[in-house]
Amino acid sequence: MIAAAVGGYDLNRDLASGGPVHNALFVVAGLVVFLAFIFLARLIAHLVGEQLRKRQVRSDVVVVSRRAATATVILLGLFAALGFAVQSANVTLFGLLLATVVAALGVQDLLRDYVSGYYVLLERHIRVGDHVSIDTHTGVITEVRLRVTMLKSDEGHLIVIPNSELFTKPVTIYSAPVESRTTPPT
Repeated sequence: MIAAAVGGYDLNRDLASGGPVHNALFVVAGLVVFLAFIFLARLIAHLVGEQLRKRQVRSDVVVVSRRAATATVILLGLFAALGFAVQSANVTLFGLLLATVVAALGVQDLLRDYVSGYYVLLERHIRVGDHVSIDTHTGVITEVRLRVTMLKSDEGHLIVIPNSELFTKPVTIYSAPVESRTTPPT
């Protein structure tokens, strides 16, 4: 075996024992993994967008879904790249655990509203123009957003209702004929 010694520096020993060149190779491998995840994020976002467009989902829901898919895959890629760079799977696991705890505790209500809004927009049970009664409020739906639904009361007041309440409280729809509620099979 030929020793790769340059000016007293032994490259083979460096690679075998975890010297600076060995560590630099793992950092480069981490960067390659991160770049692969960025490419994968774009691909997955494209596929998510195409599938939602086939289901004729509103364009704003498609955009938000694509962004959420991209952010999720890039975040996973960041944790994987850091795990490669520091040569420890513990970093990846710790990052995923930390992200899960922050998401679960820090923004629980906000996420509940967004997820509920996603299903409200996807299922189309409540639509703009419907005369509804939600909890103690009665009026006409003027806008359905991803996080909130706007209701104009019979007195003319604008009421902002978090979409999570549409799943936890009964909603009475007064003006919707049954025929318009059925969606064609896909």
